[in-house]
Amino acid sequence: MHKLDFRQDESVVEPATVVTREPAALVLAMANPHEQALITAPANDGLRTRTRGRLIELQRLADVVCALVLIVVLAPVLVVVALLVLVTDPGPVLFTHWRLGRDGRPFGCLKFRTMRTDAEAILPQLLIADPALREEWERDHKLAIDPRVTPLGRFLRLSSLDELPQLFNLLRGDMTLVGPRPIVATELHHYGRYAAHYFSVRPGLTGLWQVSGRSSTTYRRRVAADVYYVRSKSWLLDTRILLCTLPAVLAAEGSC
Repeated sequence: MHKLDFRQDESVVEPATVVTREPAALVLAMANPHEQALITAPANDGLRTRTRGRLIELQRLADVVCALVLIVVLAPVLVVVALLVLVTDPGPVLFTHWRLGRDGRPFGCLKFRTMRTDAEAILPQLLIADPALREEWERDHKLAIDPRVTPLGRFLRLSSLDELPQLFNLLRGDMTLVGPRPIVATELHHYGRYAAHYFSVRPGLTGLWQVSGRSSTTYRRRVAADVYYVRSKSWLLDTRILLCTLPAVLAAEGSC
């Protein structure tokens, strides 16, 4: 992967040094730096901004329509899974995990609860009792074989059914259909100088990493997949990822 360049293009904003032309030069000379940038920006910048704005609006419309349709179609599945969670391990049906969204804003990422109700309380005891688990937790912030996960929870994770409530995150605008999978704050250091790429888009219900092996890949490859997606984002790429999502879920590739 070639080095990414975040340097500002100095040719976008020309210094206001020409003050001999009237009346435009006088307006430019009297403007503050922000106004000068607007005045001297190339004419096609406004067109690009409007086009990008329309694309974002269309994407949001597609997110809302897809979320509503999927919630209605999958309503029986949502109800059955919720009842199973409640019956097999009485307690809250949903689990809210705080993740980082676009521009670094935290949001409550919804999932069906897959762990025991006392999962948070017993974690320190498990890590103290098993040094290997503690090392894995400190390295990956998760456990490949987590003793706190219920038998039903293992099936929900394997099938990705635990993530169905994220359709409501999609509906309220926390997430989008395709994008980098949401991360927790403790994972941000893995992105280093590429964190800006992650923060430039909304997290997705599915993404390039999800259909490329997911948890069976290294975190470095996850970051590379997210950076590649943001730099190459297009309707065609999104469509290809969506088409690959169902086979990946059915094959339970890299489930976590």
